[in-house]
Order: sequence, then C-alpha cells, then structure tokens
Amino acid sequence: MDYIATALRQNPELAIFLTIAIGFFIGRLKFGSFSLGIVVGSLLAGVLIGQLDIKVPALVKTVFFDLFLFTTGYKVGPQFFRGLKSDALPQLILTVVVCVTCLLTAFGMARLLGYDVGTAAGLLAGAFSESTVIGTAGDAINRLAIPDADRAALINNIPVAYAVTYLVGTAVLVWYIPTIGPKLMRINLREEAARQRAESGEVGQMQEGISSAARPFDVRAYRVTTKKLIGKTIAELESLPKAVRIAILRVRSNDGIKDSAPDIVIKEGDVIAVMGRYEAHATRGEEVIGPEVSDEALLNLPIDSLDVVVTRRSVAGNTLTNLSQLDIARGVFLARLTRAGVEIPLAPRTKVDRGDVMRLVGTVAEVEKAAKYLGYPDRPTAATDMVFVGLGIVLGGLVGLLSVAVGGIPLTLTASGGALVMGLVFGWMRSVYPFFGRIPEPAVWIFDTLGLCIFIGIVGLTAGPSFFTGLQTTGFSLVFVGLLSALLPHTLGILFGRYVLKMNPLIVLGACAGAGTITAALRAVQDEAQSSVPALGYTVPYAVGNILLTAWGPILVAMMSG
Repeated sequence: MDYIATALRQNPELAIFLTIAIGFFIGRLKFGSFSLGIVVGSLLAGVLIGQLDIKVPALVKTVFFDLFLFTTGYKVGPQFFRGLKSDALPQLILTVVVCVTCLLTAFGMARLLGYDVGTAAGLLAGAFSESTVIGTAGDAINRLAIPDADRAALINNIPVAYAVTYLVGTAVLVWYIPTIGPKLMRINLREEAARQRAESGEVGQMQEGISSAARPFDVRAYRVTTKKLIGKTIAELESLPKAVRIAILRVRSNDGIKDSAPDIVIKEGDVIAVMGRYEAHATRGEEVIGPEVSDEALLNLPIDSLDVVVTRRSVAGNTLTNLSQLDIARGVFLARLTRAGVEIPLAPRTKVDRGDVMRLVGTVAEVEKAAKYLGYPDRPTAATDMVFVGLGIVLGGLVGLLSVAVGGIPLTLTASGGALVMGLVFGWMRSVYPFFGRIPEPAVWIFDTLGLCIFIGIVGLTAGPSFFTGLQTTGFSLVFVGLLSALLPHTLGILFGRYVLKMNPLIVLGACAGAGTITAALRAVQDEAQSSVPALGYTVPYAVGNILLTAWGPILVAMMSG
C-alpha cells in the first residue's frame, strides 16, 4: 500500500485515471432504478483517493473543463439560438422562470442558514444538477481579494455541498416531475399522452434498450393483375394512393429487370418492387395491385440510410407532412429525427428545425437528391476538426477574459465561460454551414463526458483532505436545503407553464426537465407517459438552462460577496 500511495503522489496522472476507473464503476451501480451517475461517482472516487493528499496541477483541471464547456455549447448551440425565435417563446420564458428561481433559492437559503460562498455555489450546482457551476464559481472565488487559505477553503467547500445536494435533488426530481408534476396540473399522464398520440399519429415510446419488431417501411414484390392498373405509367401508379406514399423502385417484365422511370408502362403480369410504409402493404398491397410474390433478384437493390443535417431556411418550420408532399420525398422515408442529440417523435405535425438530423432511408440516388435539398449529408467519419475546436476555445477565452463593472463589482465570463459562449456560436455555425467543424459522436462523448468527469475527479482529489470535515459541519442541513431548493423552482415552473403560459402539459414536464438539465427526468417522464412528446419541450430549455445556470456561478459569488 505504501508503494501504491507513493506512486500516486509522485505520478498524479495515475491518480486521475484511477479516479476515472473507480468513478465510472461507482456511477454505474444500480440501487433499484436509481444510480449515482458517473459524474458523482467520479467526485466520490476523487474524494476517496484524495485522502492520500495528492497534488494535481490546476492547469490539468482547467484544460478538461474548457474542452467540456466548448463541447456543451457546440451541442446545444442550434437550439439555444432557436429558443430566441417567437414560436419558442413560451419555453424560453418558462426556462428563465425556473433558472432565476434556482438562483434566488440558492442565494436565499445560503443567506438564511449562514453558508459561505463556496457552500452556496455547491448548493446551486448540486440541487440543480449543473456541474459546470463548480468551475465557473470556483474561477470567480479565485478572483476574490481574500487570503489564499480562505480562498482554498471556500473552493473546497463547493464539492462537499455539491455531492450532498446532487444526490438528494436528482433522486427526488427524477421521481417528482413525472409523478407529482401531473397531479399539480390535474391530469393523468398516460391518458393525456394516449390522447395526444391518437391525435398526432405518434407511435408509442419503447423503453430504453428495447426495440420494436414493427418495420416502419418495407420493399415488397407484387405481380400486377388488377385491370385498372394495366397500361398506366409508373408516375400514374405512384400518384393513385392518397392516404399513403409509395414508390415503385424496379420492374420485372418479359425483357428483364429495369430500374424505375416515370414513363415506363406497366403490362399485365409485370412484377413491381414497391417501397412504402408497412400499413400501405398490409392494407392495400395485394388488394390493389395483385398477389405478393417472392422475387429475390428484383428486391436485391441498394438501399441507403443517411443522416442529413437540416440547413435550408426554406425547410425549417415545415411539418413532416408538408415535406412528404414535395417531389424530393419520392422513394425516401424518414427513419429518425434527432434534435440536440434527443430523439423527436415522428408525428405528422412535428416541425423540422435547422440543425436537426434526419435519418433518410431509400434508394441511393433518391436519398442523395433529398439530402441536397434539405441540407448537408452527415456521413460517418472518425476525424474531428481540431482546427475548429482549438480556435473556438482560444477565441472564446479571449472574449471571456474581458471584464465589465456592474455596481462597482467587476464581472467576467472567465476564459472557461468564454469557451462555452463560443461553443454556442460555433455549434450554430456548424448547423448552418456543416461542411466544416465536424465533431463525431464518439469525440463529443470524450470531450463532453470524459472531460467533465476528469474535471470533477480532480476537484474531488483536491478537496479530499478537507471533504469529510466540511461534511460534518454542514452535511445534515444540506440534505434538507438541497431537497427544498430542488423542488421549489420546478414546482413553480410546472404551475407557471401550465396555468400562466397555457402550455401542453407533456411539453411543460419536458421543459422543466430541460431547464433543470436533468436528462434522467426526461427519460422518466417519457417512460411514465409511454410517449416521446415531452422531448419536444426539452431541447430549447436544456440549451438555455445550461447557459443560464452556468452563468449563475460567478453571479452568485458576486451576490454572496456583496
């Protein structure tokens, strides 16, 4: 043990990686349906290993924090700027109400109970599950004109309050929003979701990790025997169904197999390959066309599945129904729609925004044509545009270092806050001009998740020696304060969204989960409702909530120091 302890002290990089390994293990442990999560797991692992008094250079923590913040801005940038549009105004107002209440609640509780500024910052970060506050508030405390020992004590109090209030706040809110939230709005969540699903045509939500056996679309072969179809062109046949869309991709006639063309005339006995949604085949295929046949050679045609980033202004704001009626929709079907990494329900009235990713399925030529109209094909690649990432963090840092005096108190974004703001801008630019600035999903995970966990782990390592002393001082009161601080803003948000803004109740619950940046609560709401509709209210509040709660760190420090 002496050898291991000495090795960790002399080689702090080993302590960091051990913290990450143990932290991820702790974070993935399940207690019923509840888990601590890898962020809290990394903090607790850091605190445990930090009892060995391991010194990690502060620069390491800052590098990973800046990388995390830039990536956070990059992910939510398109939705943040979309939140400034008029049609997203109710969600924006609700988010501001929740986040301002979060700030005032943390400040009021800290003043009432005599907490120091470090404990107040940890309360804000933990009760509202916004880990970035640890960094931004810590940077602000480092700029206070106080003795170094007092500054270090305040910074070390942040993770103590964070650990306690995060455990209480997150666990309660994941239960409270989907369970008590509907009661506050006087609705039955599942019944309301079922009613809206029936109205919108949305398909029911599967539990996480479970996939549906139903195929949304298929390609099948039919022999043409119906008299009224014989002698018609392919273009005429495709225009016949009114309630569903079909595309004839190939034809087998006496002279062999031909690729589809609008002017090809169908003869009796020809076999056609028809692509359409499952309901088109199940209810009308054999009845309208003729018997289904097995023709492997005819159906052996290349089908492409391509992610397309929506960039055209003329496309944004259109419903899926509107887009399906365009010429570019022939032979192309939508398999998935994601917004800021969150899957959006495929309902006829669902609107498409710039920056959305549409997964198109169809023949290679038709998918390519649709992709050019909608925006930019986002083909899989392992390469990250590090020029884009590096330049964004540098420019953001330079902007963030600028200081503005408010009431005689100098306020600054700090270099880390500037990285977040520039991430927003660069993320929005990527959604509009997606031919540069690509960060693949695996790289986003490394920068975002691992970056945050390493930052939090180092916070735990640094605070380790004084963590349990601080816990003994404020731990019991923080349990009660964290519970109250977490529930009050979300209760107000639910009531305000439903009764003042008159918002859809499912959207209200999704918006509250987003404003509080609690992804686990969104999943809990979707599971309880058996619907993905709440995700429509999540993305804009999540983007705006991330920015506001992060900005509250230095503001809370200024308020507590005033």
